[in-house]
Amino acid sequence: MGTGFSIDTPLRVAKYGISSVISLSDDVLLEQMRKFHCQKFGMQYELIPDTDENARASRVTAYLDLLDGLVREQVKELQSSPFEKGSEITRYFEMLPDSPLKTSYSDMLTESDPVEKIRLQDSLRCQALPGGIDVNIMTKLDRDHYRSGNKLPAEFADAMAALRGYAESTVRSSIIFSAGINRRLYGYLANFKDFFPDDTGVLRKKIVLKVSDFRSAIIQGKYLARKGLWVSEYRIESGLNCGGHAFATDGFLMGPILEEFRCKKTELVDSLHEAYNKALAGQERPLVKSPLEVCITVQGGIGTAEEDRFLMKHYGVDGTGWGTPFLLVPEVTNIDDDHLQKLSIAGDSDVYLSDRSPLGVPFWSLRTSASEKVRLQRIDANKPGSPCPKGFLISNTEFTKVPICRASRVYQKRKLKQLADSDLPTKQLGLRKEGVIAKSCICHDLAGGATLKYGIDKNANPSICCGPNIVNFSKIASLEEMVGHIYGRLSLLTESDRSHMFVQEVSIYVDYFRGELQKASEGLLDKTGKFFLDFKQNLNSAIEYYRDLSEQISQEHRERFLRDLDTLFAEIEKVLPESTTTIPLGATS
Repeated sequence: MGTGFSIDTPLRVAKYGISSVISLSDDVLLEQMRKFHCQKFGMQYELIPDTDENARASRVTAYLDLLDGLVREQVKELQSSPFEKGSEITRYFEMLPDSPLKTSYSDMLTESDPVEKIRLQDSLRCQALPGGIDVNIMTKLDRDHYRSGNKLPAEFADAMAALRGYAESTVRSSIIFSAGINRRLYGYLANFKDFFPDDTGVLRKKIVLKVSDFRSAIIQGKYLARKGLWVSEYRIESGLNCGGHAFATDGFLMGPILEEFRCKKTELVDSLHEAYNKALAGQERPLVKSPLEVCITVQGGIGTAEEDRFLMKHYGVDGTGWGTPFLLVPEVTNIDDDHLQKLSIAGDSDVYLSDRSPLGVPFWSLRTSASEKVRLQRIDANKPGSPCPKGFLISNTEFTKVPICRASRVYQKRKLKQLADSDLPTKQLGLRKEGVIAKSCICHDLAGGATLKYGIDKNANPSICCGPNIVNFSKIASLEEMVGHIYGRLSLLTESDRSHMFVQEVSIYVDYFRGELQKASEGLLDKTGKFFLDFKQNLNSAIEYYRDLSEQISQEHRERFLRDLDTLFAEIEKVLPESTTTIPLGATS
């Protein structure tokens, strides 16, 4: 969800029992938002300056503690509000899905005995619990810091400091790690008691891993278990049918991945429990007789209540995640009015898998965003690159001892000169230059949705990292409407005849496959012919799996589902024909 979009979402939804996630990437934004909300609620604010050696961790702690306190007050007010039309507690229960708690609420409404009605209401008040103020750390964003040219100790690196800030906060929630394993970061977790069970066996802070497949889950889970750390949730995300950075698999798709988790969950939990207890014994901590709870959840491209229910029922997942559609819910996420309108009319050509990220990872972008417009204006003015005001994505040492960002003006100027002085063929030279100037400032611009909306930075140029699923939605909706859509009470889809989420993922991967093959043929990508043959085989295997799965798809949508799969199978054959035995790949340099 980027940085600015959900930076204060807990203040809008946590009181209704809805969990949301705050990115800890941008501590500058966290500090700006803390000042904004302190002023809004009449609370004392004391600046945590950049010169403070522990500024990043302190800012994270201070902001999370502020949100935690505000949400607690909101929940108290909600629990004490009257059960009447339009009240906060009525809104809480009306938005619930069909469940035992919703049934209890319905029973209270129909109860005629005044004394019993009050008793039921008191019981319901105690059960109106808040959602989590969850946080995310992208493990790759662990920039080291320097002072007087000397590298500071590891605990002052970006991800390490953010983790410390969260660990020392008052929130009881989950921390979500994405983008793969970071050994020094994972090892640092063991320094904080809240990640271990308390005297009652409860974890005050839980660990969630965002994973692309079962292998990643078991490798990362075991690594943490051997340090006495339990992973409470494995969050499976589509490699490409997501928002923001897209970590593509080698053609392995969501359905088969979920199937493996369904078949091997017990194996995963049992093996981790054994390693976990062994580590606890070595640390002289109490052993855990039975495995702690492990949830398997999934996100990426879910668009209908039917798809949501299918994932829960067929694969037995414990929960699902919806992100991109909430960008059209202004009472939940932060987007200025101009970009809200752009999102509402976005079509397939407006949302693309770009090369904008300085990390070199594909990045979903809204082509009509102000950030993209400014990038192109700088190129036209012969001044490509960003001033790099924050530097959270710096990682390149090609031209400097201290890392710089590939989206920065400094880097792009030097890289373009290096290319101009090279003897590359004209076509490849042009393509490489395009690759350089495609990089854009996203760490600063992703905060723009919040800073522009709140008047913190009136000159902000927001970057919008919506997933491709946004094109299926066009209505600017209320929270009740989006919740209603998720639970199947109404539909917010722009077109009712939308392809199934599994089919959409296959389609995105086919486009990606075609693009990667093209890059390799032009010498821009170092991939072997075997890689592409295996990629094709994985895609075709997934299609065969989905054909078998079609019997589980509702009859209403089954024919379209199978027809779309046949079309995509034929498209894959066009990209890389069966008769191909050798693939002409260009040389990289």
